This record gives sequence, structure tokens and C-alpha cells, in this order.
Amino acid sequence: MTDANPLPEQTDEVSKRWRWGIYWILIAISLGQMSGRLLAVNDVSSSQLEVYLHRAGRTNLVLQRPFLSANDRSRWITIRALVEEGTYKIDNIIQQSGWDTIDMVKHDGHLYSSKPPLYPTMLASIYWVIVNTTGATLETHPYEVGRAMLFLVNLVPMLLMFLCLAYVVEHWGRSDWGRIFVMACATLGTFLNTFAIVLNNHLPAAVCATFAIVAALKIFYDGERKLWLFFTAGFFAAFVVANELPGLAFFGLLGLLLLIKAPIQTLIAGVPGALLVIAAFFATNYIAHESWRPPYAHRNEGDDWYSYTYEKNGRTHESYWDNRVGIDRGEESPAMYAFHVILGHHGIFSLTPVWVLSFLGMFIFPFLKQTPLRGMLLFILSISLICLLFYLTRDLEDRNYGGMTSCFRWMLWFAPLWVLAMIPAADFCSKRKVLQSIAITMLFFSTLSASYPIWNPWSHPWIYEGMLHYDMIKPPGTNEE
Repeated sequence: MTDANPLPEQTDEVSKRWRWGIYWILIAISLGQMSGRLLAVNDVSSSQLEVYLHRAGRTNLVLQRPFLSANDRSRWITIRALVEEGTYKIDNIIQQSGWDTIDMVKHDGHLYSSKPPLYPTMLASIYWVIVNTTGATLETHPYEVGRAMLFLVNLVPMLLMFLCLAYVVEHWGRSDWGRIFVMACATLGTFLNTFAIVLNNHLPAAVCATFAIVAALKIFYDGERKLWLFFTAGFFAAFVVANELPGLAFFGLLGLLLLIKAPIQTLIAGVPGALLVIAAFFATNYIAHESWRPPYAHRNEGDDWYSYTYEKNGRTHESYWDNRVGIDRGEESPAMYAFHVILGHHGIFSLTPVWVLSFLGMFIFPFLKQTPLRGMLLFILSISLICLLFYLTRDLEDRNYGGMTSCFRWMLWFAPLWVLAMIPAADFCSKRKVLQSIAITMLFFSTLSASYPIWNPWSHPWIYEGMLHYDMIKPPGTNEE
């Protein structure tokens, strides 16, 4: 496979069209962001609120936390417990005001985070350095410590991810407009930006998927046989699974293809890279829970870690998962669930319409001879359909759209893969103004959706809120009157 065609010689007319393409992309991004913020605006003056809190005194201030939901707090609590108490048990931490969570399990008489412990254990090393060099903790300085850690573990990896995507787009794109459009979608049009302000498993999974696919592209299309590329592909593909269980499809299929393409290098470097992650995943899980199975595998009768009671501030509380409310009760109709996941209020395509271009690229362009990266498109399509089918066939308790969240977050780690799959469709759109206009409109609404929950990704999508407002739907689990 050869490199993309060189850029055409720029004439005045071509340059003009090229510039206007950039203008419209920037306009769409700007308008989308402003529209999203406008839809989400709240009638509160942050400056006046800050003055009020300062006047109220330090006691009130420490009740505030930059951790926006039970989901991310669950990981932060584990990080605190590991560094401050040397244990995975979170019984003491959750007693503190502002450090509650519903994402926890109970066994051997103690409470633990329900999240796989590998990622929080890795982040605990960063927290340990901060505590031992500055004396600041997440309890005493939640904003300073929390934001510093998020910058390191979210924004820096995202920067590297964007650079990797830019490399592939520049290498394989065929048009100026298409390249710029794809990178605009990558940097501003997905929910990865929305979730960058909280600790979560979706962003590291997306970053790792990017690293793995870029290494694989160099192996398959550039003929590279450097061992570090195979190690990179194996290591990061395995780490995708450590963060997203359905990522097993990505790991398994990529590993099989690498084994077929270059068996010796895969066995020498790729397999050891994967084994490092696999060993760390199960080792940390066993150390935390004395079980090889992660918490979410303990949900059966007689071995249900999610059904329990616990004490807090002298009161006995029942597990949230024994008394779910709202959207967490699950969507009763599998067909309705599938509709809303794909085209409805949490829809992959309704919230992020630019993914239509990606799937057109995966369904149509692999069968056109002039299309580059045909194998990559089919690979991404295969794992996308496998993972989507996995989520659509879940039991009632798991048909909750990811809970209180701004998108169908369980497929969020596919964002960089779908960005790359968009390349041929974006190049095709670059040839006609009408198609450019349609693509830019898609980008506008994608950016709007990602910007709407700009202050907190753990909130419902704008489509869901609109449908509730106009009584078009009722939250799952509510009875029709």
C-alpha cells in the first residue's frame, strides 16, 4: 500500500474553496459549542456563588468536590484508600461527607469499589507521589490534587491520541477538506471531550485502542516488522479489555490477524505485551478481592456482591442496586432499547451524526478498489457490530443506557476508530459542496451534543431531556398513569 496522493497544485479557485471549507468547519464548531452551552445554561452566577461560599466559611467550602458522580467517585475512593490506608477496603472513606458512591460491592464484611482495580491502582501511584511530595490529599485539597491528576491521566493521553490520529489522517487522507474535517470531528465532535473532566474507563480505552490500531496499521500497510510495534499493539489492545470488557473482540481479532500476518514477531513481542496487562489485571483483582473474577462477575444468586446493607453515620442503608430508580431500572422493551441506543435519545447516530459517515465508510468503501485501508474498515466494522450486539442483548438490569450519562458511553471507546473509518467518506464529501454542507451540518449537531453537558457528563442527553419535557417518553421504570 502506497502513501496517499500528494496534494494537488493550488490554484486561486482551489485555494478559495479550500479556505471556505475551513471557514464553515470552524463556524460549525463554534456554533455547535455555543448552542450546547446555551441549552445547558443555569440561572446561577458562579462569581456570586463563590463570594457567598467564601462568606459562609471554610466548613461549607470543603463540602464541595470536583468529582461529579458516584461513578468517578468510586475510583477516587479506591485511590484514596490505597494511599491513605493501604487497603482496597473503602468502608472508612465513604463515611466522610461528599465521598459517597453507589458503585460499590460488599463481601467478607467490607465494602469495595465495583470497578476493576487495575486502573485505580495505577493512578494511586501518582497520588502517592503527590501526597508524599506536597502533603496535599484529595480530602484536604480536592480541587488542586484532583485537577492535577486529571490533567495527567486524561488530557495528556488525549493529546497523544490526537497526534496519532492526525498522523493516520495525514498519511491516508486524499483531500485537504477531508483531512481537516476528520480532525475537526476527532478533536471537537465526540463525547471524549465531554468525559475528559472526570475519571472514567472510556477515555483510557479509547486512547489505548488508538495506540494499538496505529501500531497495527504500520505493520499491515507499511510493512514494518519492528518488535516494539508488536509489543505496542499487544499491550494496548489488552489494556482496552482491562477497561472495557467487550473490547475482547478488538483484542482477539487484532491478535489473530497479527498472528497470521507475522507469527514470529507476534509471539516474541505481541504476546508478552498482552500478558503484562493480563497478569496485572488478575493480580490486582485477586489482591483486592481474593477472587480471580472482577466484581461484575459476582452477581449470581448466592454470590451477589451487589446485594447488601452497610452502615453510615449510624444508619443502615441498603444497596442502591437492590432498589434502583429511574433509568437504572432498565428499558423493558429490547426493541425500544435498540432504537434509542442507535437512533433515539441516547442514539449513537442521533447524538453524533458524523458517525453516519464512518459507517457509510465501513459498509460501502471497502468494496471500492480505490479505497485505502480496506482491511482496517472491515476490521472496525466487525468489532463495532459485535460489541453493539453484545450491549443490545443484555438483560433488563443492564438495559439502562449507561445510567445517568450524556451518551451511550459504553461505545465511547470506539470514537477514534470511527474517526479513522470516516476518512474515505470525508474525502468523497470534499468533491461536492452539497455533501460538504451535509457533513458540516452533521458536525454541528455532533458538537452541540458533546457541548450540551459541558459542565457534567453525568447528565442526560439533550434529546432525552427534550423528549421528557414534551412528554414524548417517561423514564424507564415509571408507570403510565
